[in-house]
Amino acid sequence: MTDFNSTVVALKDALGDKVSTGVSVLDLHASDEAHFKPARPDAVIFPESTDDVVNIVKRCAADQCPIIPYGVGTSLEGHIIPVRGGVTVDTSRMNRVLQVNSDDMDAVVQPGVTRKQLNEALKTTGLMFTVDPGADATIGGMAATRASGTNAVRYGTMRENVMALEVVLADGRVIRTGTRARKSSAGYDLTRLFVGSEGTLGLMTELTVRLFGQPEMIAAATCRFDSVEGAVNTVIQAIQLGIPLARIELIDTLSIRALNAYNEDMNLTEAPHLFLEFHGTENGVAEQIELFKELSNDGGGHEFQWATKNEDRTALWRARHDAYFATKALRPGCEGYVTDSCVPISQLAECIKETEKAVKKSGLTAPLIGHVGDGNFHLAILIDGSPKELAQAKALANDISSLTLSLGGTVTGEHGVGIGKRPYMLEEHGDAYSVMGDLKKTFDPLNIFNPGKLVSVN
Repeated sequence: MTDFNSTVVALKDALGDKVSTGVSVLDLHASDEAHFKPARPDAVIFPESTDDVVNIVKRCAADQCPIIPYGVGTSLEGHIIPVRGGVTVDTSRMNRVLQVNSDDMDAVVQPGVTRKQLNEALKTTGLMFTVDPGADATIGGMAATRASGTNAVRYGTMRENVMALEVVLADGRVIRTGTRARKSSAGYDLTRLFVGSEGTLGLMTELTVRLFGQPEMIAAATCRFDSVEGAVNTVIQAIQLGIPLARIELIDTLSIRALNAYNEDMNLTEAPHLFLEFHGTENGVAEQIELFKELSNDGGGHEFQWATKNEDRTALWRARHDAYFATKALRPGCEGYVTDSCVPISQLAECIKETEKAVKKSGLTAPLIGHVGDGNFHLAILIDGSPKELAQAKALANDISSLTLSLGGTVTGEHGVGIGKRPYMLEEHGDAYSVMGDLKKTFDPLNIFNPGKLVSVN
């Protein structure tokens, strides 16, 4: 691996104590939540402004030193691992909410602002930022991975909710993409190009995001089902009938067992469940609930338990967001190998049925959960980290990825590509994958932005 000591020294001269080479800091930035082998960066830099980022990029470009962007480290595909060394750019000090434009329902933020921080700043405005991947991720990191989460079925993903960007390019230029207007036909959509680029094309330093009004009425519930198939078919019918669900999550039996053990206040029957949330007016929510109840009765749904108080809803969704850690606790000391299938809604039941068969055949422990309202579900394959179990998990994940693609889906609905999903990109995209490589070379000819991730470049 190339020695970048001289680059680090030059950056320290320029940025002072914003540059750290402390072992504990390097270790903190060596991995994310994925199972991949950690790798330390040569240094971690904490910029406080766009000018700082420009200085970092220019210095690194001169030395062909890799630059790896970092939010809070909650990604699941090895996005932030410095596989070729270089410097990690931690955006935690670029954490200001710059504007809240209440009348236009948008906000301008720096990339290190977290989703909870933004919603706290919006508390008195009657508005909310809706993308909720579970972790308190940064807005910049969520945009980089095109994240979504539990609310996406109603409010969309980061693709729909990022309106404009400020980006530092590989030559140090600062560009702005998009505007605060709600639509535009003015040329190439560069905003959408950078959203989901995982830090491989440039560094985002400012984001304009869409906001929504807080609903008059919110009702959340859990509903037990006799089978996963019945739950999934109920979801499919609800979506096809146009019931405007805000959240609809599938939790299988094993995951319910894990949630009960992990949360002392939770005591759900060990069976497949849907976690639901409805937003709207009081009358509108009541109508949505009645329609969904009718469908669930036909699908084998029982035991609706309602949470209308804010604290009860918060506890319910906190439990859902803790599902990854809860399932890992089923096998203490294990690692989680996470899959991220997303298929057309009409293919969801078939995909999950075949996935369950594949898990049973593998003999591995793999709880299933998912944002099934938009056809997205995950396995958390629990492995002990040994080469044998890692190979078994990879084989299972490969079978599920092939199944997903055969049904017209994608191998990553929301986690991104990083290291983990790169092997499937050619199969999913065909010749379009080489076009992505061409774009990478155009924007980043020296391959300094997060090399080894998302795309293959010669």
